[in-house]
Amino acid sequence: MKKTIVLVVLFVLPIVAYLFFASGVNNFGKLPVLTEGISDLTAYKEGVSLKDKITVLGFLGYDLDGKKGNSFNLNEKIYKRFYEFKDFQLVMVLPEGEEQRVPEIRKELGKYSDMSKWKFVFMDERSIASFFSSLGTNIDLDENLSTPYVFIVDKEIRLRGRLDDEDEGTKYGYDTSSVAELNNKMVDDTKIILAEYRMALKKNSADR
Repeated sequence: MKKTIVLVVLFVLPIVAYLFFASGVNNFGKLPVLTEGISDLTAYKEGVSLKDKITVLGFLGYDLDGKKGNSFNLNEKIYKRFYEFKDFQLVMVLPEGEEQRVPEIRKELGKYSDMSKWKFVFMDERSIASFFSSLGTNIDLDENLSTPYVFIVDKEIRLRGRLDDEDEGTKYGYDTSSVAELNNKMVDDTKIILAEYRMALKKNSADR
């Protein structure tokens, strides 16, 4: 009887543990898809595309000054942590006519980080409203066509988020005015989607 117990401990339990953790790896890293069929930015404006990129997407609108603190939080907590990943980008949408104000924020944020993957896209007001609507969220743009929330968009131009968030239920966006939310939720979710694509890349390489 003792020999049987020893054999179980030495051989069976490690196998069970391996299968358990291997299953966990396969199931880990799936950030839910909330909206499919989002419009690409190139449908409205030539230049920056969301296709084949993992994008943090925001809307500064006419409220660039009012959102400086939000941009700083996003830069410090999210962008600086992930910008070195090859396919990562951060895209901010603004109305046409705000172009002259962007160098100021680039200069301020550039004191603390490499701004090469901060992208700014300028569109007319109707296009901004139409593009934002395609995200299919429960969040609205304010009168300045801005929002403190940013969104995670995957390489297939699908909105990612949470279906079972403890505070909101379905979580479409992340509030950049809250450092706690960026630290406790968005960092984790960005890690998950990056890990998902890394695992998919490794699997595709192994299958060849």
